[in-house]
Amino acid sequence: MIQVRPRHLRWTTIGQTVKPVFAVLALAALVIGGVVSRADAAPACADDRVQLRWPGGEAEFRVELAVDEVSRRRGLMYRDALPRFGGMLFVYPAPHRARFWMENTRIPLDMLFFDAGGTLKSLHRSAEPFSRKSIDGGDGVQFVLEINGGLSDILGIVTGGELRHPMIPQETADWPCK
Repeated sequence: MIQVRPRHLRWTTIGQTVKPVFAVLALAALVIGGVVSRADAAPACADDRVQLRWPGGEAEFRVELAVDEVSRRRGLMYRDALPRFGGMLFVYPAPHRARFWMENTRIPLDMLFFDAGGTLKSLHRSAEPFSRKSIDGGDGVQFVLEINGGLSDILGIVTGGELRHPMIPQETADWPCK
């Protein structure tokens, strides 16, 4: 937990009682004003978690990693459900043109396509289960996050957002781990 105590505020003492009313109000103003945010307060990155921020919001998802050819090919096929803030992060060794399909995938998914630095370049909303239609994420994609279909609309996720995860090379990450 982050503790903020502005140095310019003075504690008012009446007898032996300290009344930090102004400090509490100042802290509330800082939090409401965005000086202290959940993203800034987040613990160090972890392999099983991605953090995503975009203009107007942020979210954290628990993820499984797809880092080799076998796990990337299987993805979320044959699953009957996905936890609300669950997902899968596909990690590729280098940027490329990413194409997906939904054959043998039983649940609708949103697919978020990120460049090598972790910036959201394109987004496919509510991919249709069992579809063989190719979903093209575009060129220069190195990371793909699959989450529950429709969740990106509910949360208001838009392109330009940033992904934070330890698999993104930290020296070039748009939102590095702390």
